[in-house]
Amino acid sequence: MRDSIVHIGLLLPEVLGTYGDTGNAQVLCQRLRWRGLDAEVVPVGLGEPVPSTLDLYLLGGGEDGAQALAAAHLRKYRRSLTPESVVFGVCAGLQVLGTRFRGLDGVDHDGLGLLDVATEPGERRAVSELVATATELLDKAPLTGFENHLGLSKLGAGSEPLGQVVRGAGNGDGTEGAVTGHVVGTYLHGPALARNPALADLLLTWTAGYPLPPLELPEVDRLRVERLTATRRRRTS
Repeated sequence: MRDSIVHIGLLLPEVLGTYGDTGNAQVLCQRLRWRGLDAEVVPVGLGEPVPSTLDLYLLGGGEDGAQALAAAHLRKYRRSLTPESVVFGVCAGLQVLGTRFRGLDGVDHDGLGLLDVATEPGERRAVSELVATATELLDKAPLTGFENHLGLSKLGAGSEPLGQVVRGAGNGDGTEGAVTGHVVGTYLHGPALARNPALADLLLTWTAGYPLPPLELPEVDRLRVERLTATRRRRTS
């Protein structure tokens, strides 16, 4: 953190804001405030420069046209995102953070190259609850959300998956999401950081540069257990 306030950049919320993904910014802010830390969301709209001074950057989901528009704008400010930047992208955000993605029109678009991921459209849209088992990065905790996408994302050697799919499609090859350094992409909506507080706190720990004290939030924990239980019942029914 550069000062006493954590600045959370919400990139192009009017373009990449499908399925409530902008709520991830509010989740991060509140989890910091519960710990006595000041935080504010800094929206960065289409046509505005991306500051290099923010502490954390968020990208949400969007349709093909919106995704291509967002990628074209963000490529102009690629240098604002340094190797030390903490970045989190959901669905279209994951694809924009990758090296390349292909639209339904067959046109290839360059991504930001922060993740070693290339995406092409599949034949069948994945629309379902998505459950994955996280890697050791999150102590193999369960990850949950819902997915709605056509993307088949292939990870290169420069990225590791965020988890292994238990239910749903994820990247399309049994893995879910991608991680390179402090950059994370996922297909989890929900918003993802409300449904997966450990993932939210991982991003905040990277941002702070030191371990944050745990939060005791029984209501949040209860709702998470209920969601996991409901998902498991649907899987076995």
